[in-house]
Amino acid sequence: MTKLDALRNLLIRSIPHLKADPSKLAAFADRGRIAARAGSASFEYRYTASLVVEDFAGDIDLVIVPILGWIAVNQPELMQKQDSEPFAFEAELLAEDLIDLSITIELTERVLVQRGVVGGKSGTITTHLDDIIAPDVFPGAEGARFWAGIADDLVAENQTVVVPA
Repeated sequence: MTKLDALRNLLIRSIPHLKADPSKLAAFADRGRIAARAGSASFEYRYTASLVVEDFAGDIDLVIVPILGWIAVNQPELMQKQDSEPFAFEAELLAEDLIDLSITIELTERVLVQRGVVGGKSGTITTHLDDIIAPDVFPGAEGARFWAGIADDLVAENQTVVVPA
C-alpha cells in the first residue's frame, strides 16, 4: 500500500507533534479488496486507510490541511465527490487540550501487471499507477476542451441521415 505509506510519511514530516514522536501516528488498511477483470493481470487495491494521531494538542487544522493537499494530488476524485466529503474523522477528548484523532479515507491504487525482462531474466513487472486526472484538452490545441461541444456534435450527426442508393 504505497499511498498509505506516502500519506503517513507526509504527516510525520509536516506535523510538528508527529515529527517529534512518529510513534504517535498509527496507519493501517481496513476492509481491503482487490478489483480485477478477466483477461488482464492488472488490478486495483481498494481499502479504507485508517490513521490515528494519539495525544494531539493543538489546532486540528494542522492535520486536516496536509491531508486535503495530499488527497488533491494522490486521490483527486475524492475532492469531486457529490457529497463534498473526501474523508471522515473522529476525535476522542482525552483532556481539555488533548485528543486522539482518527481519520478514515477510501483509497485505491491501480497496479499495471506486465511480462518483461527484469535484471536479464523474464519476469512479471508490477507498476503502481498515479491517479492524476488528465487534463481535458486536445494535444497541441491549448484551450480546446475535449468535452466542450461533444453533445452538440452528436446531435448534429444524429440529424444527418444517409440513405444508400
